[in-house]
Amino acid sequence: MSTDSMPSVSVEGKTAVVIGGTRGIGRAIALGFAEDGADVVATSRSADAVERVAEELRERGAATAEVTCDVTDADSLETLRDTTIEEVGDVDILVNSAGTVAQSPITEMTDEEWQQDIEVDLTGVFTACRVFAREMDAGSIINISSMSADQAREARAAYCAAKSGVNGLTRAAAADLAPDIRVNAIAPGFVKTEMAGPKLDDGSEFRETVDERTPMGRVATPDEMVGTALYLASDAASFTTGEVITVDGGYDDSAQ
Repeated sequence: MSTDSMPSVSVEGKTAVVIGGTRGIGRAIALGFAEDGADVVATSRSADAVERVAEELRERGAATAEVTCDVTDADSLETLRDTTIEEVGDVDILVNSAGTVAQSPITEMTDEEWQQDIEVDLTGVFTACRVFAREMDAGSIINISSMSADQAREARAAYCAAKSGVNGLTRAAAADLAPDIRVNAIAPGFVKTEMAGPKLDDGSEFRETVDERTPMGRVATPDEMVGTALYLASDAASFTTGEVITVDGGYDDSAQ
């Protein structure tokens, strides 16, 4: 293959929707796509957060729309889709990055905590995939999973179950939507985000354990998830679907 025919790892000229795009990994991906030349709609339930990120996107030259969205509400997702198409353009890329985590041991976890994680972290991803795929002629869907889908985490039963479900959903959706829509997932390791909270602060006992078990010797920043998202969203990944790509610095949960 000549270099002239090599596909580009770029999203320039594409339109992306990033659900959960106003903080953490989602925000980093939204801004990264905009820097690369995509038009981007970044959404969450907070109107103030949506407005702030929309301004950041415009500063990077991206066309955008300010739309709040609740992933547990199919009508809200349909409004997001329709508004994006009307105000920005047909959607080429969907990133499902909205997330929550209940932090209770299984014997103390309430039904409400369990249901919240499942509804946001799993059912919301399913509903968004269904809603957007109905109006996507082609493109890429990227689900944000977690390495916790395959590793035990104390006091995270609902979160681990939901992320395991995301991985299975990703593979099944990839089969259903091929060949025109590709569906993949990114499974981050420990990333210093707002949702991670103070447990990953420098000097904490938990952080020291994580660093010791990670060959890279540190946790990730949200920006370090952008490269994988760019690849999966771009034409360079034209034959990549149904995959879960772990980005965890080589983390080994069994390391002592």
